[in-house]
Amino acid sequence: LMEAGIMLSTNLRMIRGRSVFLLLALTATSTAFTQSLVNLKLSRATKDVTQHYMAVEGAIDFDNLDGSEVRVGIIKTRWNKEHVDNAVEGARTALKACNVTDENIFETTVPGAYELPLAARFLALSGTVDAVICCGVLIKGDTMHFEYICDAVSSGIMSVGLQTSTPVIFGVLTCLNEDQVIARTTGDNNHGEGWGMTAVEMSLLKREALGMKNKPSVMGFGVAEDIDAPGTKKSMGFF
Repeated sequence: LMEAGIMLSTNLRMIRGRSVFLLLALTATSTAFTQSLVNLKLSRATKDVTQHYMAVEGAIDFDNLDGSEVRVGIIKTRWNKEHVDNAVEGARTALKACNVTDENIFETTVPGAYELPLAARFLALSGTVDAVICCGVLIKGDTMHFEYICDAVSSGIMSVGLQTSTPVIFGVLTCLNEDQVIARTTGDNNHGEGWGMTAVEMSLLKREALGMKNKPSVMGFGVAEDIDAPGTKKSMGFF
């Protein structure tokens, strides 16, 4: 009887030990499963957000723009000429769609992207255009030259706009390879079209805000009589 009691006690301890082991195993499995669900939800959420931003990238809605009285200057580089010309063609298409006449589009060239900011400043200070579109293409090479030029050109173009109060559109593609350039200068994804519409919209905004079309009674977005005498035309500048 005593021997049977000892065996029963031993079996109970073994069962208890196995139960604890099983409980720990179940707990670990449950924790791992819960963590997997969390990771899955996070993964799906990240994927949804990424897909959302990928879907809206580069998509800008423009209202109906009337650029019939807007004058736009286009400065393009001769570096990477073929790709730049494709982008400029897209910009011209957009300008015409906004009723900008050929007579109100001035176009000139500079050697490379580094010369764009100064040329844009000359054109802005001439007072003959309402907006300037700077068009160029930069493709990364083996050295740091790409980074230096990109930084200088983007900063310079922004500075010209702020200093002259003339909309200066950043139409410089900064790509890692030629395939990226082609994808952004041809077909339905020609970025030049967006640059053209942006130039018209910002020109109209400037005219309204600064009272250049109408003489405002107060500073701001006022409406009053025209300040230019009928039939007069500026002779200064590039036109």
